[in-house]
Amino acid sequence: MTTDDPAYQALPALGAAPLWRFYGNLFPAEPRSRAVPYRWSWRQLRPHLLHFSETLSLDEAERRVLMLVNPGLTDPPATVNTLYAGLQIILPGETAQAHRHTSNAFRFVLEGSGAWTTVNGERVFMAPGDLLLTPGWQWHDHTHEGDAPMIWLDALDYPLVNALEAGFYEKYDQRLQPVTRADDAGSRQFLHGRLNPVWLAQDGPSSPVTRYTWQETERSLASIADTAHGSDVDGIVLEYTNPWTGGPVMPTLGCRIQRLRPGFRGTGRRHTASTVFNVVRGEGATIVDGVRLDWSEHDTFAVPGWASYRHLNGSSSQDAVLFSYSDEPVMRSLGLYRAESADPGA
Repeated sequence: MTTDDPAYQALPALGAAPLWRFYGNLFPAEPRSRAVPYRWSWRQLRPHLLHFSETLSLDEAERRVLMLVNPGLTDPPATVNTLYAGLQIILPGETAQAHRHTSNAFRFVLEGSGAWTTVNGERVFMAPGDLLLTPGWQWHDHTHEGDAPMIWLDALDYPLVNALEAGFYEKYDQRLQPVTRADDAGSRQFLHGRLNPVWLAQDGPSSPVTRYTWQETERSLASIADTAHGSDVDGIVLEYTNPWTGGPVMPTLGCRIQRLRPGFRGTGRRHTASTVFNVVRGEGATIVDGVRLDWSEHDTFAVPGWASYRHLNGSSSQDAVLFSYSDEPVMRSLGLYRAESADPGA
């Protein structure tokens, strides 16, 4: 039957289409992400951040951020298909307008001191390597009273939320929200292994820990004996967890930290979760579907879902440490997570 058949021509006006002409696209044999393997260079982007911090005020920008846009996901911009990453800078003496949004978010601090985020009335202080949570629809603003620029990696799930058409956004009626809770209350009450305060009850699906400090994280990594084998794929890898559930820190975002020993050469793997990595320290490479992504300190790189990957530590004497976050919690909760060994190529 040809396309000039009147029956075919009548279907669009009726809001219909023949399934048999789209079947191969609707049900592919395996996932094909529009995102591509990509690395964003800290050394190249940091000077641009500093430039815009000098030429663009926060009154003009609200948030002074360089989005890390995947070449395959430019409209709308995203880092991987469900997740976003950006580099944000704030200068001494500055404050950033309080707002809230449906999207879950966090910041992973790269450099600086003397700044804090106020989240729902709680001042949460920042130091390099800290992971600070901002669960969806919680007010947050930033204040910097240090003496040098403060820079962090922003992460949000807005590509997923917007795809679900479930996003809301609201500005606070003042620039800064009032402080109504003790400083770093979430971390001080919960960041103690499995010792949880019994007078508190779970309130929402996200972790009550507002700041996972680098001091605690590094101590956890270092406490694992060098004789421990770890993962053939990811080395010594630990997950940041919600103390109420033992699960991921937020329902849409899972965060991990991993240590690759000197000379580490990981085996290949692929899974349906999309992942964004940031290099805490060290240098090496990750092979993703045959593409070699060479990385060094504070670089960010993307591994799309169902892409084969393996990590290589480029040093024979120093550890490499990677922070990562992914949409694995979403994939697992929907029954869509799948993983298998795979060779990413040279």
